[in-house]
This record gives sequence, structure tokens and C-alpha cells, in this order.
Amino acid sequence: MAGGTKRDYDGNARKKTPQQPRGRFHAMFENIRDELDEHYDRRERVIKASRDVTAQSKKIIFTLQRVKELNKDFPDDIQQDVDTRLKEIAKLLSPIVADVQSINRYRYGYSLRCLEELVEALSFAHYLRHQKVITPEETQAATPADILLTPHDYMFGLFDLFGELMRFATVTTAQSGRLVGDYERNILSDIQELGCSFEMLPQMPTKDFKGKMEVMRQSINKVEKLGYGLVVRGSERPKGWVPDMKDDVPRPASPV
Repeated sequence: MAGGTKRDYDGNARKKTPQQPRGRFHAMFENIRDELDEHYDRRERVIKASRDVTAQSKKIIFTLQRVKELNKDFPDDIQQDVDTRLKEIAKLLSPIVADVQSINRYRYGYSLRCLEELVEALSFAHYLRHQKVITPEETQAATPADILLTPHDYMFGLFDLFGELMRFATVTTAQSGRLVGDYERNILSDIQELGCSFEMLPQMPTKDFKGKMEVMRQSINKVEKLGYGLVVRGSERPKGWVPDMKDDVPRPASPV
């Protein structure tokens, strides 16, 4: 199909501009254009996959919050749901494996923030089943795709684990009237021990790190108050009671 006639503001047909000769830099700029097009296409694929993987990882976490005990195999329905969603995550990540190899793994690292959410889900499942913190090697082995997990993915995924442990402790305590675990080790001692390990980390002067540290401290503080309420006033609490977190006194800001 022939193209239409180009006209100026007065409606007169414009003269066709003769094709300019190709300069010696034309080929170079065409290669740059093609590389940029590939970059943006690759980035869009990574962003879309990351969004979908984040949604599946959150659903795994919601499912795991239905677990009631530690150091036991999950009920069949929960295990089946987790396995199904991990298979779906593998399908979502497989098409972008080639896009995030070598230096591109760090180039698109911010667009692949879903891996932090995936680490959170894997670490939560590991803790519920074994009452231990998952190691970087175990996390990499459990990742359902051939994508490299960076130390940043692992550490920030564990940061988010504190919030899930706090929610798990709150719900199970309300249902059972005790902190889940045994006499020697319960969820309060576990979250305190893990928090102490993070407090010993070298401080990173970034907004994300400082924000994660503060949220971690708040989660630990809530579980400590939960345990305090059970010990001091446990007999006065009706079954199903949970602390009103809205009434918590804000923690003082930590020194920089």
C-alpha cells in the first residue's frame, strides 16, 4: 500500500526530501539502536515475570500462615498448594533465565526484586519445617530456576522473614495460649537470636537497609510483648486474645 502524501499547513504537497547518503557513523548508531531495543525488551520481560513471581510468593506465604506447629511436615493440602505455586514460579522464571545471566543479573537486579519475596517464602517454609534459618546454599538449591541469588537477595529476604514470624507467633499464640515451640526453644528465642545476628552486621548507609532494620526491631519487640503478656498476665487473657498493636508505644529512633 502506497503511503499518503505529506502536506504543509496550507495543504500544499511537500516536496520529497532526497535520500541523504549514509555516513560512516550510520552503522554504529544503528547497532546502538538495536542494542537499546533489546535492552528495553529484556527489561520489560524481567519486570513482568518479577511481578507475577512476587504474587505467587505472597500466596505461598499466606498458605504457610495456616500452619500451626513447628518441626512437622505440612498438611497435605498446604504442601500441595506450595508445590503447585513453586512450579508456577519455575514456569515464570524459566523464560528470563537467559536475560539475567552474567552482568545482566546485576544490571536488572532492581527489576528482579521478586527474588527477595521468593527468599522470604522459602525461608519461612524452611523455618516452619525445621525451626532453623535457611542457608544461602539451601536457598539457591530451592530456587525453582537457574537464576543466581545474590547476597542482597538472601539478606533482604531474611529481613522480611521477621514480619512473617511475628504474624505467625501472634496467630498461634492466640489460638493455643502459648508461644509455639518447646521449653528450650520457642519462636521468641528464635526471633531474638536471629535479630542479634542482624544487629552485628556492618551498618549499610542506605535507606532500604535502615528501614529494614527498624521494621525488624519492631517485629521482635511485638513478639517480646506477646511473651511478656503470657507470662505476667496470661491467666487473665481470654482464649483468642491478641495484643492491640495500635496501642504500642513507638520505639525510640536508633542512633545513626
